[in-house]
Parts: sequence; structure tokens; C-alpha cells
Amino acid sequence: MDHDLVALAAVVMTLGIPMAGLYTFYRVRKLRSDERMAALARGVNVPMEPDLPHAARSRRSGILLVAGALGYIATFSLLARMDSDAWGAAAFGAIPLFIGIGYFIDFALLRHDQIA
Repeated sequence: MDHDLVALAAVVMTLGIPMAGLYTFYRVRKLRSDERMAALARGVNVPMEPDLPHAARSRRSGILLVAGALGYIATFSLLARMDSDAWGAAAFGAIPLFIGIGYFIDFALLRHDQIA
């Protein structure tokens, strides 16, 4: 019975968390556009926020992924002091670490292309 509950929770969380994120993103965008439309209807000049350029998005993604990976690795390294099996989990921190480094490389190449 416990295994069925764990499997159900895993499926619900796997599907529910991304759906909640998408819904939140949709609602925030809708509220921003409704607010902008209401301000325009009153005659208020609303400045448009420019989207971040690709280089800035790459830099931000790289920073977040590398910081998250280092935190993940540090957490499981500390847990490995009590249980040596945690080193296997800490090794999975290399995945977001190298993805973040890839974003930094993308940022550097984009910046190099903009200068040239």
C-alpha cells in the first residue's frame, strides 16, 4: 500500500509542479497586460519593459545553474559525512554545473560576436 502511495505522489508531483509553474506564469502575464490595458484606458503613459537580450538571459541562466549546482553538491557532500552513499547523489550536481558553464560559454561567445 505504501509503495502505491509513493508512486501516486511521484506522478502527481511530476505532473503537478510544472503545471502549477505554467499556470503561475500565465496568470502573471495576464495580470501585467490587464494592468497595462487599464492604465492605457485612463490615458496614462505606460513605458514598455524591454525583454532581456539573449546574452543577458544566458548569463542569468548560467549564474543560477552554477550556483544551484554548487549548493546541491555542497549539501550532499555534507550529508556524505554521515552516509557515504550520498556521494553518488552529489555527483548528479555535475549535470546542472556543466549546463551552467555552457550558458557562460554561450554568453561569452555572444558578447564576443557583439564586439566584433
